Amino acid sequence: MRVGLGILIIIFLLYFSSCLNKQREEKYNVFHYNQPNKITSLDPAFAKSQNNIWACNHIYNGLVKLDDSLNIKPSIAKSWQIDESGLVYTFNLKSNVAFHESECIEDNRVVQASDFVYSLNRIISDDINSPGSWIFSEKVDSINPFLAIDDSTFQIKLREPFLPLMGILTMQYCSVIPEECVKSYGNKFRSNPVGTGPFKFKKWIEDQGLFLLTNHNYFEDVTHNLDGIRTSFIADEKIAFLELKKGNIDFISGIESSFINELLDSDGQLLNSLKGQFKMSKSPYLNMEYFGINMSNEGSPLRNKKFRQALNWAIDRDLMLQTLRNNIGKPANAGFIPRGLPSHNPKIVKGYIFDLIKAKNLLKESGYDVHSDQVITISTSQDYLDLTTFVARQWENIGIKVEIELMESALLREGMRNSDIPFFRASWIADYPEGENFMSMFYSKNPAPPNYTRFSNEEFDLLYEEALLIDEASERYPVYHEMEKILIDEAPVIFLFYDETALIYNHSLKGIRENGINLLNATSIEKDISN
Repeated sequence: MRVGLGILIIIFLLYFSSCLNKQREEKYNVFHYNQPNKITSLDPAFAKSQNNIWACNHIYNGLVKLDDSLNIKPSIAKSWQIDESGLVYTFNLKSNVAFHESECIEDNRVVQASDFVYSLNRIISDDINSPGSWIFSEKVDSINPFLAIDDSTFQIKLREPFLPLMGILTMQYCSVIPEECVKSYGNKFRSNPVGTGPFKFKKWIEDQGLFLLTNHNYFEDVTHNLDGIRTSFIADEKIAFLELKKGNIDFISGIESSFINELLDSDGQLLNSLKGQFKMSKSPYLNMEYFGINMSNEGSPLRNKKFRQALNWAIDRDLMLQTLRNNIGKPANAGFIPRGLPSHNPKIVKGYIFDLIKAKNLLKESGYDVHSDQVITISTSQDYLDLTTFVARQWENIGIKVEIELMESALLREGMRNSDIPFFRASWIADYPEGENFMSMFYSKNPAPPNYTRFSNEEFDLLYEEALLIDEASERYPVYHEMEKILIDEAPVIFLFYDETALIYNHSLKGIRENGINLLNATSIEKDISN
């Protein structure tokens, strides 16, 4: 029996390999997508970027989750209550949620409240230095923030009421993990994950591929017909697109300028010649693209508000999106909260549009000498070189000298975090679907992340604190709008565009669902391999 099982495993892994023999008689139904940025960890405590988040979403669950409309729904918690003070959240857990099979854990080990105590305490522990520690910083009780009342009742205690907490709990950071497996694997838990999710870990070949199998004991109903998921890490997105055209990959997310014209027309629609082979879906993406200014940086023209305003007025965002993205995305001309959130309101919040006269007048008022040798340096990664170059040329048109510094993405993020970079290209993808998440980036009491700009404004801070005390979501929106007007006036960022998701996939797939945070959920995907 052991020999037979070993042969089956080898056959299955051969299916996943790049040398897939399409002529074999037996086929496995595997969903294959590309992730251009390689996975760095399968530990949910390090689910910071999309590459890690998507993988963790397949493997793990938390107390609650977001549906496709970004409503908070039960996951491992079947119900919850918030006490009148807004300080105590009590969750009642489902009794049928088991961890995946693993050598480090007993079979059919059911999730208990104590597992959430361990998992969430681990996020804020200094021992692992999780990039997600900020989600509970200064929010939860300093003594016993997480409690197991009994095996099926879990409790969170806050220092002060914080209404976005339920949204925070949908983040992959808050996934439940078994303590015994972390102790067994130690630092190798990152590559030996054990969760409760719809797919379970099989193999991870770093820089090459991740292989997951369907969890047939999953506690929720699913509609997919998949045997597993394969993730490739092809860094060159044009090569990944060619693999998609060949049928070797089923799905890609995002469109890179090197091949965009081979895929989309000028209006951002799939070319007619490709409609028989691919499907495409677009929707607002809760991602704000911007240039950030380190407001603590001394001795730079960027410290001058009129100079920063001039930079914003000098950008033709419509032309930028038309030229570089075939109109995927919308100009960021209505504040920092992106399209797709109900608090986004372009009628009330009037942002920057393209106005060269205003830009030149403000530049003159700022005292910047266009005849001097003073250079403004923008730090960016290779992925955004075309966008940064476009904007730099627009600024050069009004007499500003610009230099572009190319950096590895990881080094750029580290420099932003450590306040080492004066001017940087960045984006903020919603951690949870609430305008507060975007406003938190400019609250002076927040570290970096999220306050990469080191912005500090007393009026803004008071409004932020006021918003946190308002129970009704819609009643917070006018406060957000006032905060956005301050950001537009002070201009700690250069507003670029509100992003859109662009999902491209083969006709063999059904059940691909888009959402505002561009989270890949494979539980509804059906793949036809009959051909």
